[in-house]
Formats: sequence, structure tokens, C-alpha cells
Amino acid sequence: MVKQIRSWAFDEPVSSPFAVPEGFLGRMAGRIMLWLNDPRELVAHIGEQRSVLEVGCGPGGLLRHLQAERVCGVDPSPDMLRLAARRNRGAELRRGTAADTGYADQEFDVVVSVNNVAMWPDLDAGVREMCRVTRPGGRVLIAWHSATGRSPIARGNALPDDKLARIVQALGDPVSRHELANLTLFDKRLLP
Repeated sequence: MVKQIRSWAFDEPVSSPFAVPEGFLGRMAGRIMLWLNDPRELVAHIGEQRSVLEVGCGPGGLLRHLQAERVCGVDPSPDMLRLAARRNRGAELRRGTAADTGYADQEFDVVVSVNNVAMWPDLDAGVREMCRVTRPGGRVLIAWHSATGRSPIARGNALPDDKLARIVQALGDPVSRHELANLTLFDKRLLP
């Protein structure tokens, strides 16, 4: 049985092995995530960095492609962290959430979240935490499935405009929006 979670983005509890990836179904969901998500376009957008933290790293598909001296990932699922560890021997992985990464203030040049922001219980708490662990002049990136994506899965999981506007509001100015192949990406640069 799959656990339910409360999300800021949905009016009713979410019950899906993609939202709560644990056990056999969660591990299968993790493998599907690896198969469906092509990180190359996002990696190019991030560029070379000294340090990157992925919030909700799942099975580690993005982590292994990041071009950084220090690559870190947090996820609330021990099953996802085990899958990520198999693919990312040099990455620093730990259990954590968007609202509580367990890292110190201003540790990272870039903090990124891909396809999990809608599963957070508290959007504002997650954004505050991501900004807290990002250095001045660094970037906070939040990506979610795009309504204009090439993939029918991305289009089917896209958030309505009012929820996307809520992400922009939580990030605060200045924030730029980019439409990638299958992701809507919000990019906030913190003031130096």
C-alpha cells in the first residue's frame, strides 16, 4: 500500500509511488524516473559550478550529470537514496526534505529541485530552505513538468497557471522562467 501525502499544490491527498517512493513500487517508480527524465538540457542550464545540491534527488539521474566539484543530494526516501548511491559514488547523499535539507547556511552555488515541488507539504518553507543554503549570488532552480513539453507524460503532469504563479510568488523577484523540452524552469539568482 502506498502512503498518502498532503501537498500545497493539490486539494486532496496524493497517493502515488512517485510521490512517496518506497518499497517495491517506489523502486520501480525510481527506475521509471531514470528512464523518462533526460537531464542534459537542465545540466546545460546549470553549467559548471563549485557546488550543487539537488533537493528531492530521487534515484540520482540528475546528480550523475552535474558538472561540479561538490555534488550533494537530499531525499526523504531511503529507497531513493540507495538507488542514487549506486549511480553516484562521489556524491554526498543524505536524508532530508525541501523544508529541512540539514545543510548549513550559504553552502551551495546552485540548489535545484526537479519534478517534486508539487509534492512538498509547504511551498514557502521549501523555498526558504533552498534560499538559506544558497550562497549570495547563487541560484535557486525549481523545475516541474511542462504543459508545452514534448512528452505526453510531462504535459499530463503540468501544473495549472495559478500554481505556477504561486511558485514565482514564493521565490520572489527577480525570477526568470524558461521552457525546456519537458520542464518549466524557474531560476532565481540571489542578490550578492
